[in-house]
Amino acid sequence: MVSDPQVPCYFNFGDSLSDNGNNNALLTLAKVNFRPYGIDFPTGLTGRFTNGRTIVEVIAERLGFKSYPPAFATARGQEILIGDRVTMNEQLRNYQISVRQIAVIQGDNDIATAKYLSRCMFTVGIGSNNYINNYFMRSLHQANGQYTPDLYAVVLIDQYSQQLKTLYEYEARKVAIFGLGTIGCIPGELAKFGASPGSACVDEINDAVQLFNDRLKLLVDDLNAKFSDTRFTYINIFGIGSVDATTLGFTVTNTGCCGGQNVCLPITIPCRNRSEYVFWDQFHPSEDVNVILAGRSYISESPSDAHPIDIHTLAQA
Repeated sequence: MVSDPQVPCYFNFGDSLSDNGNNNALLTLAKVNFRPYGIDFPTGLTGRFTNGRTIVEVIAERLGFKSYPPAFATARGQEILIGDRVTMNEQLRNYQISVRQIAVIQGDNDIATAKYLSRCMFTVGIGSNNYINNYFMRSLHQANGQYTPDLYAVVLIDQYSQQLKTLYEYEARKVAIFGLGTIGCIPGELAKFGASPGSACVDEINDAVQLFNDRLKLLVDDLNAKFSDTRFTYINIFGIGSVDATTLGFTVTNTGCCGGQNVCLPITIPCRNRSEYVFWDQFHPSEDVNVILAGRSYISESPSDAHPIDIHTLAQA
C-alpha cells in the first residue's frame, strides 16, 4: 500500500460480490452478519458475503487507501469519499446524495466538486443476479421463456447504458466496469442444474453470460467514443476466472468452504483449509480468489484482462 491514494476517492456500485455491509440495513433474507462470514476479516463480522475481503476492498488497497470503503448505509462525513450501496438505480440515487454532501465539503463550489469527482475512481459490477435469480430461476420468473439469451443481454445492456450515462452526468470520469464471472461454475448453479456433459460447469449459463459480456465490452467502446473526457474500461472477470484454478494452488473448485453446494448457515462449520477453496459459499468466491481477481484487474497479466486499460492505468489517466 502506498503512502497516499492514487485517486482522492473511490465509489463502487455493485451486488453481493462487493457488498461490505449494506445488507445489514435492508429488509432481506440475504443476511451474512453472522459467523462464519467474515471469519478472516480483521474486524470480524461485517456483512460481507465472503470469509475476508471483497474484490473492491483489495482494489482499494492497491489504490493506496488505508481504510476500506464504508457501506453507504453507514458512511458519514469524509467517509463518503470512499463509499458505496441495492438496485443500480437506487445506488445511483444514493450516489447523487453523496455528490451533494461532497459539494458541501467542497464549499458548495460546483466547479470544484466536478473537478474533484473527475479524479475519483468508480467501479461498477452488476448483472449476476439477473442471471442467477431471474433468467435461470425458471420456476419463479418468465424471462427465460420470453427472451432468447442474446435478446436478454440486449435488454440488460440497454438499461446498463442508461445507468452509466447517468453516472457520467454526475461527473464520473474514471470508470472500470466488471464483466460477469463464470456463473455457470458456481456451486449453487451446479447443484441446481448439474454440470454439462464433458464440462465442469453449466455451459448454457456461461454461454449466456458471455453474450452479456461481449455486449458490455462493445458498450465500453461506444461510451469512450461518445464521451472523450471520460475513460471507461472493461475488466474481463470471466477470462481471469477461467484459468485452471489448480495451477494457482486451489484444490476444491466446485463446492463452497461453508455449506458446500448449500446455504452457509450460522451453525455451519467452515473448512479449515480456506486457501484451497475457490468458493466461500454456494455463490461467492473466497478471499483468496478475490485477491487474484483484484490483482489482475488492477494490473493486467494478459492483454485480455482489461480493455482498453487496467485499473492502475485508469487511475493515472
